[in-house]
Amino acid sequence: MFLIFSLWAASVNAQTTRPDAEKQLAHDIYKEFIEIQSGFTTGATTPVAEAAAARLKAAGFSDADIFLGGAIPKKGNLVVRYHGTGARKPILLLAHIDVVEAKREDWNMDPFQFIEKDGYFYGRGTGDDKAQAAVWIANLIQYKKEGFKPDRDIIVALTADEEGGGPYNGVDWLLKNHRELIESEFALNEGGWGEESKGKKISNDLQVSEKYVLNFRFEVHNKGGHSSMPVHDNAIYHLAGGLQRLSDFGFPLKTNEVTAAYFSQMSKLDPGPFKEDLAKAATGSQEAMERVAAASPAWNATLRTTCVATMLEGGHAINALPQLAAAMVNCRVLPEDAPEYVQSTLEKVVADDQVAVKNMSNFSKGPASPMRPDVLNAVTDITSSMWPGVATVPIMVMGATDGRYLRSEGIPCYGVQGFFFDRDDIRFHGRDERLGVQSFYEGQAFLYTLVKRLSK
Repeated sequence: MFLIFSLWAASVNAQTTRPDAEKQLAHDIYKEFIEIQSGFTTGATTPVAEAAAARLKAAGFSDADIFLGGAIPKKGNLVVRYHGTGARKPILLLAHIDVVEAKREDWNMDPFQFIEKDGYFYGRGTGDDKAQAAVWIANLIQYKKEGFKPDRDIIVALTADEEGGGPYNGVDWLLKNHRELIESEFALNEGGWGEESKGKKISNDLQVSEKYVLNFRFEVHNKGGHSSMPVHDNAIYHLAGGLQRLSDFGFPLKTNEVTAAYFSQMSKLDPGPFKEDLAKAATGSQEAMERVAAASPAWNATLRTTCVATMLEGGHAINALPQLAAAMVNCRVLPEDAPEYVQSTLEKVVADDQVAVKNMSNFSKGPASPMRPDVLNAVTDITSSMWPGVATVPIMVMGATDGRYLRSEGIPCYGVQGFFFDRDDIRFHGRDERLGVQSFYEGQAFLYTLVKRLSK
């Protein structure tokens, strides 16, 4: 009996992961990427791009097919082209190699050490987004080793400053300065991942639209004074009151075409107690949407624009009344909500003319990508083959990705990974970020097969 079980387990593993040598290569690239500190302010993406280029050159890619460059020396990007027959326009495989900052004292381990523990890989960027970056490079090397001849060129772009944005964003910079390097029929990117709940795989999400980001600075100025003579007119108290009112506020709950379809499908797939509410939320029931939003931070963020305080500053001396108190408020905005609406709403919520609400963002959002049958069918077929019973569900991701730059410039972009995460324990940007070991290798196999299919 044990022998039969072992043979069955080996067969299942062979179907859902690549051979050991390919897994080892992906692992080693992943580890190398994680252990290069590429935080927005304290690190650099150029060493990651250079490490990827070295791997590619060792595998036989020519200098002519590898581009390294960026807006400034520390914000480097890599673009590599794997040549096909040219019968069809290229496909672009995108991943960002910058990460959100992480402090050692906030984590239970060093965030910039690649640690395998209890079935997980830990480290900053393990989920967002160095797993996909490592897999793109490992799989491209494998295609070359096999002599795979696709009908279209396969372009991989590893880019800077997705998390920080601004003038050094790699995708924006490439579009403005070297568009010919990434010109493609469509792109695959982060933004869609597998949803698990209580250990059960539910759906492999395919992102076709996304929220956009607005950052606001709440700012209070005051004449200050000596702390021995306090007054009610205190900059910190004004700011605190405004932030408390923001904490108690929720933007209206609503669905759009993509999110209504998502909740409708989830009502048929979700194993939890919210099937009926999910179905009603899809039809616009306010009561059902309230219950669904309360049940899950991810569902809440899918149903409304969100704004949350993320950084604070204030005061200039321990024995002085504060002359300045300020907070950064990060908003993830539904595509149908205008920046002016968000700002005017925040001003009403703060309800204090001493608190200035300043928009710190360059407004940027892109249209939804059209639902290409070849992409949807490929993701659906491979998902069903690898994980029987798991559905493919188009989604609007509650965050924002570099896909918006591509969509705005006429290149459709689809978020898909094949990495599964517990939707109630998403650690992107947070403490002890992690990705399941088996999930990483299954995602490698999923993306290997997907790109091959879409390239023929």
